[in-house]
Amino acid sequence: MSSGDLAIALFEACRERGIMLATAESCTGGMIIAAMTDIAGSSAVVDRGFITYSNEAKMDMLGVSAATLDAHGAVSRETAIEMAKGALGRSRAGLTLAVTGIAGPGGGSLEKPVGLVWFGVGVAGGTVTAEHRLFADKGRDFIRRETVAHALELGLRALDEA
Repeated sequence: MSSGDLAIALFEACRERGIMLATAESCTGGMIIAAMTDIAGSSAVVDRGFITYSNEAKMDMLGVSAATLDAHGAVSRETAIEMAKGALGRSRAGLTLAVTGIAGPGGGSLEKPVGLVWFGVGVAGGTVTAEHRLFADKGRDFIRRETVAHALELGLRALDEA
């Protein structure tokens, strides 16, 4: 399924449940919320998107702790969880999608290679979960597009499980 189709499916799932959506995006720079707002009528389900590319933005806008960033780095399970929690706490959303990763072409390391992305998913009144993917290093655009699609899939899965 394409990102556009996934966005429509997530839009419909949120609308049916009366749930608003917020994103907390780093490596995608707003592409997830853009996929949602490409849909006519998206204001029925889209609350806001936090674009938190820098560590300072993650701390200021989402409340990610400096201690977490120091201990685990921006691209980590812990940061993704704090991003998703922060978006829940700073919005009217019932579902939040957070992404933080290394889209390349530079910036990777042996421990955190280009293509590593951590995803955080928050559901109001539920738990915040996280998972990661290591996308093939087929260029920045490829990694970012795959990240958007996977985040939308995770949102659908979270609503199905809620």
